Amino acid sequence: MTDSVTWMGAIDWDRRLFDALIPLPDGTSYNAYLIRGSEKTVLLDTVDPTKAEVLLRQLQDVRSIDYIVSHHAEQDHSGAIPDVLERYPEARVITTPKAKPMLIDLLGIDEDRIITVEDGSTISLGDRTLTFIHTPWVHWPETMVTYMPEERILFSGDFFGSHLATTDLYVTDGARVLEAAKRYYAEIMMPFRTIIAKNLAKLEQFDIRTIAPSHGPLYDQPSFIVDAYKAWTSDHLTNIVVLPYISMHGSTGTMVTHLIGALAERGVMVEPFDLAVTDIGKLAIALVDAPTIVVGTPTVLGGPHPSVTYAATLANALRPKTRFAAVIGSYGWGGKAVETVVGSIPNLKVEVVGSVLCKGTPGKDEFVALDGLADTIAGKHREIGVLEVAGDEGDV
Repeated sequence: MTDSVTWMGAIDWDRRLFDALIPLPDGTSYNAYLIRGSEKTVLLDTVDPTKAEVLLRQLQDVRSIDYIVSHHAEQDHSGAIPDVLERYPEARVITTPKAKPMLIDLLGIDEDRIITVEDGSTISLGDRTLTFIHTPWVHWPETMVTYMPEERILFSGDFFGSHLATTDLYVTDGARVLEAAKRYYAEIMMPFRTIIAKNLAKLEQFDIRTIAPSHGPLYDQPSFIVDAYKAWTSDHLTNIVVLPYISMHGSTGTMVTHLIGALAERGVMVEPFDLAVTDIGKLAIALVDAPTIVVGTPTVLGGPHPSVTYAATLANALRPKTRFAAVIGSYGWGGKAVETVVGSIPNLKVEVVGSVLCKGTPGKDEFVALDGLADTIAGKHREIGVLEVAGDEGDV
């Protein structure tokens, strides 16, 4: 990267699932950085334990390491710290006070080998300086970032990262990286949106030329990702309805198809997700900016389909800035699908704007009701300013 900073780490081309939950369609990387100061040498983060040997081979010509900076205690960053400490017995781990007990609990690191730093603390490497900035809930409570003023590099940990395996050290395909970064934000940062916004504001005092995250390519144009984060963490919404659904025998699917058409006729964009086949990461991306979510479900044993329950639970955990919700679907003889779906998303604080259920196959009355629901949603989108009123310039 520079005369004093070297990228280290591992590209995980074949990993397809993270935390046994998050799809990784493009793999990922575990970025670590070696800084050679005139007096001290520092390794910032390590790699996932499965790639420890890759990092150790990269370090084979490094005679000594004085410090290992742990920005985040999660094992994909910290997992190889014990291996590095074994090779470099003089090294000490630098981390936040909240991370210290986590590193002890998760990795069994000796307490005496850990140094904690307060927010704004600095250490000198001789001709280089490291400033430690606490950034809690990015995305655990103990996280921090490191700034090196001499090179104007922000080593950002999980902040601004993307799960993307690539040979590019820096961003070259902006569209591809932006989608991967938005997926990454949606899956792990979005629940802490207001805190992330405060951490963004905290970084404005630093003159940053390069952002070096722990996953994905680096940013030599920091505004590219910083501006995206500002939009994602703001109250900005777009004219989109997110429609996760599943259909067992076609009835709910028919209702979904009709509602998509009705919303499109009213100028409202729709992103449907068939939960039988969808990538939940794509669903999370769509939720970042969407004011409305409509859930489509058949009734199974008196409640919503289990896949719908899972999607609703996920949305509730991610806490998007969604404003409105509705439920559509079908049943055979009865049940409480609507009540169960609505009851499973208390964190969303949404206004429930309607529900349409049919017994068996939908008919004329249900299609009329779906048209009415589309009218209601379009009206709500006009009220919040994401859909232009008919007759305005740029008439929709």
